Amino acid sequence: MRAANPKRITRLVYACMVAASLLVVRAWAGPGGTSPGTGGDGGSADGTARMTPNYALEERFLPDAVNKLVFDLAVTPHWFTASDRFWYSYQTTEGTRYYVVDPVKRSKNPLWDNAKVAAELSRLTNFPYDAQHLPIKRLKLVDKDAKMRFEVEIRKNAVVPNEPKKEKSQEDVEEQGKEKEGEMKQGEQQSQGATAGVAGEKPEDTRTIYFEYDIATGKLARLDNYEAPKRKPMWASVSPDEKTVVFARGYNLYEMDAENYAKALKKPGDTSVVETQLTTDGVEKYSYARVLLPEQEEQLKKQDKGDTNKTGQRTPAVTIHWAKDSKKFALERNDDRKVGDYWVIHSLTNPRPVLESRSYPLPGESNVPIDEINIFDVASKQRVVVQPKSFADETLTIEDAAQTERDREEQRDEQEENRLNPAPLNRQNPKWVADTSDKLYFTSRSRDFRQVQVDVADSTTGKVQKLIDERSNVWMTQKPVRLVENGKEMVWWSERDGWGHFYLYDGTGKLKNQITSGEYVTDQPVSVDDKTRALYFTANGRETGEDPYYTHLYRVGLDGNGLKLLTPGNFTHALSWPDSGRYFVDSYSRVDTAPKSVLLDGQGLALNELETTDVSQLAAAGFKYPETFKVKADDGVTDLYGVIYKPFDFDASRKYPVIEFVYPGPQVEQVTKAFSPKSPNVPLAQLGFIVVEVGNRGGSPQRDKWYDSYGYGNLRDYGLPDKKVALERLAATHTYMDLSRVGMWGHSGGGFMTAAAMLQYPDFYRAGWSESGNQDNNVYNNTWSEKYHGVREETQKDGTEKFFYEIDKNSELAKNLKGHLMLTTGDMDDNVSMVNTMRLADTLIKANKRFEMLVFPGMRHSYMPINSYVIAARGDFFSKWLLGSSDTGADILELQRAKQATPSKKFKE
Repeated sequence: MRAANPKRITRLVYACMVAASLLVVRAWAGPGGTSPGTGGDGGSADGTARMTPNYALEERFLPDAVNKLVFDLAVTPHWFTASDRFWYSYQTTEGTRYYVVDPVKRSKNPLWDNAKVAAELSRLTNFPYDAQHLPIKRLKLVDKDAKMRFEVEIRKNAVVPNEPKKEKSQEDVEEQGKEKEGEMKQGEQQSQGATAGVAGEKPEDTRTIYFEYDIATGKLARLDNYEAPKRKPMWASVSPDEKTVVFARGYNLYEMDAENYAKALKKPGDTSVVETQLTTDGVEKYSYARVLLPEQEEQLKKQDKGDTNKTGQRTPAVTIHWAKDSKKFALERNDDRKVGDYWVIHSLTNPRPVLESRSYPLPGESNVPIDEINIFDVASKQRVVVQPKSFADETLTIEDAAQTERDREEQRDEQEENRLNPAPLNRQNPKWVADTSDKLYFTSRSRDFRQVQVDVADSTTGKVQKLIDERSNVWMTQKPVRLVENGKEMVWWSERDGWGHFYLYDGTGKLKNQITSGEYVTDQPVSVDDKTRALYFTANGRETGEDPYYTHLYRVGLDGNGLKLLTPGNFTHALSWPDSGRYFVDSYSRVDTAPKSVLLDGQGLALNELETTDVSQLAAAGFKYPETFKVKADDGVTDLYGVIYKPFDFDASRKYPVIEFVYPGPQVEQVTKAFSPKSPNVPLAQLGFIVVEVGNRGGSPQRDKWYDSYGYGNLRDYGLPDKKVALERLAATHTYMDLSRVGMWGHSGGGFMTAAAMLQYPDFYRAGWSESGNQDNNVYNNTWSEKYHGVREETQKDGTEKFFYEIDKNSELAKNLKGHLMLTTGDMDDNVSMVNTMRLADTLIKANKRFEMLVFPGMRHSYMPINSYVIAARGDFFSKWLLGSSDTGADILELQRAKQATPSKKFKE
């Protein structure tokens, strides 16, 4: 008997393993289906060697899954009103903990004992709670910082120990009837909910009870007879002293006092509420009312429950800018009567589609909005109109003060209210920058963005004084004006020396000195300390050996001396501070490090280490940090900075397709700098790709002005050579990158760039996923296009000014397409209209080109409501064309598995 041949045995075992695996694959696929990784056709249409996409690894790191692995990434301080103490909450895998920090004592102590609070809540509600799952919502300081008030939602008909019975008022009965009516309409709302991608609102089978926690005694009390203050309605702009409320009815402006406002909140539709009409000249497209989306109008009707009169329902006014003393307010009013319309069709509304129309000026058009500033005196009701006419088609912008802690808290409350809102309305209630109401600072900008003036208006007479005049041969970026001693001096930001820096002027507009200088870019003026004559500001690119996009905080004297770095460390820093400006919470990270938060004083001294983000579960799931890199641009001189995402099962011996995620700028370079585990590029890489983010010349204002304005006059193509060369340079040193299989994707400007890259380098980029791209900037809004590409102004024989705009568009290159292009758009996009996508699609059809297109019903410019679906579809597209294999079944399995087959019913008694 011959001895067995080991090689033959190995081949037999291998054959058996392959056969077994095929049986498993077929069993999984089911009748008529195809499994992930087979493609269903034995290979790709263009001969790509087939590789199996790792759907299981992608599924593990979809954003919804990562939400359950890592929680808070930064400390959000809530500053006390009477001191520089603050409280914050922080969630980790152990639950949420609450702390109080005292910067003076350099102490950090628990706000309360979670276990004791859970036990007390259980005793006071008859519901079980534990220390890891406190059901607390809307926690806030009250009673002069002595107590914390919060809400807990329980079942509507739950029996609460010793709770006094509440008699139903007529208002309660009416509300109950409306709730039933709302339930009957729920199906219709959910079908329209696809417009915003949010299913349902607050459950109708819950109610809210309130608690107060005494910080000093540690006692928790249930507030049985507590009447929660009515939340600020959408229509109300409330003065800083809370004595005056401004709003719109129809096209005009109205106001009421605090007493009548309280009545309006208590009983919408109360006919005894006294309102004062401030204007009578408001008309359509020249209005004092804010333009609302149809879904916002519907929300307003629900909120105010039919509170209308002959002039219409109360609605939000255009943004109201209050004087800090509440004696006056101002607004920017636009005359759009000659501006052309743009349309959006709400195809999901019942029973009929709804047509939405809005004014939308296009680049180079003669008819653009005409700006004016209106200043109102609260006591006299008198109005002054300011319209300096410094430039043809000028834009006027009121200069506002920095946000206060109160402003930030109101904004957080609003964000919580809007969390499940299908059409959030961001209420803006800024205060103008001057401390007094006698003068209003504003800027006037030319249509081509090359000229800017800083002006101050007498708020009583409307007389305007020009203070600063800036001019450039490319567009200018603006930062907020900051005043020293209420206008005795001014801090102004300019790029006049090729870098963004601060300058000190006196109150008449005379330059005193340059505050900052050097080869780095200052960014935001954080605060001005009048007493110490110091400016706190953020900046980029000053620290050697660092990525120039990392943000740091600095302090400098207004005379330009004593510059000091307050947030050292090779990280990017995000900051928060109290109104006093004496302390800073610094949350810092990189894309390849977990975030940390520390407390600093005004000299940059670290007082407390607050938190480090808990990444334990993320690491246990297999997460690995992306890699950063630096590479030369196409000119061989300019440094570009980027990030590489690899599959977490990366094998250096393999060759991987490469996908670039792109955004051309110039207003921002979408290259990740901070820790971002929920980036859509993380799950995309897991399928078996190398995903690269990298900048390009002309991409960011965080570099010098030469870099930022590199693409001026060439808005379609300026960034493409750098994107291509960056991959070629990387592949020379990263041998696992396969440049025979390169893709690109991006959203908005990134969608525009993706299509342009596919058409300009058709032999290099084989697959492109282009989302909501401004493919034809002739039909995109005039502001972005004219600013960053340029518009030509010519004086006509009659002395008038005329503007001309010319730009290359992607449709001109349609004949060049060779690879696989996917175009996507939301059918309700009111920013980059789907017209852009349709025009490119039309030219591709006429050029006899195969391409793919997805129109997302009910989506506007953002795809966030259907984010997971888009991520999965995007992954399938690249798997098909770069891996040669993708799942072709109807079900997106990695999303289906995350859902119950039959959702649980809500508990109702």
